[in-house]
Amino acid sequence: MINWLRENRQTVVRALGSILALALLIVLLEEEGDGELFSALRRVSIGYFLAAVVALTISRLFAATRWHILLKSAGVDIPFMRSVMLTFTGNFSSNFLPTTIGGDVVRLAGAMQLGYDRVVCVASLVADRLIGLAGMSIALPLGLIPVFSMDTGVSQSITISALIQKGVDFAKRTLESFSIWLKKPLALSGSLLATFGNMVFIYLAVYLLLLGIDHQVSYWLVAGLYTLTYFVTLFPISINGLGVQELSMTFLLTQLGGLSPSESATVALLTRALFIITSLPGAFFLPSILAAMNEKKIQPE
Repeated sequence: MINWLRENRQTVVRALGSILALALLIVLLEEEGDGELFSALRRVSIGYFLAAVVALTISRLFAATRWHILLKSAGVDIPFMRSVMLTFTGNFSSNFLPTTIGGDVVRLAGAMQLGYDRVVCVASLVADRLIGLAGMSIALPLGLIPVFSMDTGVSQSITISALIQKGVDFAKRTLESFSIWLKKPLALSGSLLATFGNMVFIYLAVYLLLLGIDHQVSYWLVAGLYTLTYFVTLFPISINGLGVQELSMTFLLTQLGGLSPSESATVALLTRALFIITSLPGAFFLPSILAAMNEKKIQPE
């Protein structure tokens, strides 16, 4: 038992982090009243929810386009639909598989199964992550400005320097792998534009959920609050941000969006549901990729 805990301590810590965050969210909702969350859920417009599903699906296609551009510019002759297939499969694995089998590992396994160069694929996945982080970093001021404008001590409770350091450390570690694309400005520009498309439609999905419970919140404020939530979930203290994302989004929407805790939790939970629903197409391709991983014994980088 002790040996198992040592070997899986990171997974255990993340699981405990998710449980703790979810427990705190439950406590927050209990203070408001047991039935308030269900009341808010019943108010959600089906039409707006379906529109949010469409918006988030489009965002996933932009994310696939970003990776596709990186692969093609590095000399990988991969059809666009295969890039889409692998991206959705990675999204699905991130939502449904243990944290030790990440979405990037599944994407890598799938690319290798299809016969593409391993080294280039690994480098493209690193670059894909870095460009996604760069895009979110550009949008970060949209969230920091309203936080700093608050009169309470909330702005002091958010460790801004830690968020910045997270991005700096990530950039330093991946610069060598990213070097392939430093000489390809058109590919970098195209992938960054795809990142912006991805972000625009993620924000739109959350914005539509807010409209679905009859709350008009500025699109740019939604963008800022989601971006802050994204950076909080980068810290490896939960499984795929589970619990931490919901708690952070609930807190920010309550403090800055003018929603009640139950309404904020409703939007946070539905956002998680959207990501799960839009990843489901990846389930069709996952079995063959997992079989290839077992056969070739691919391990996380």
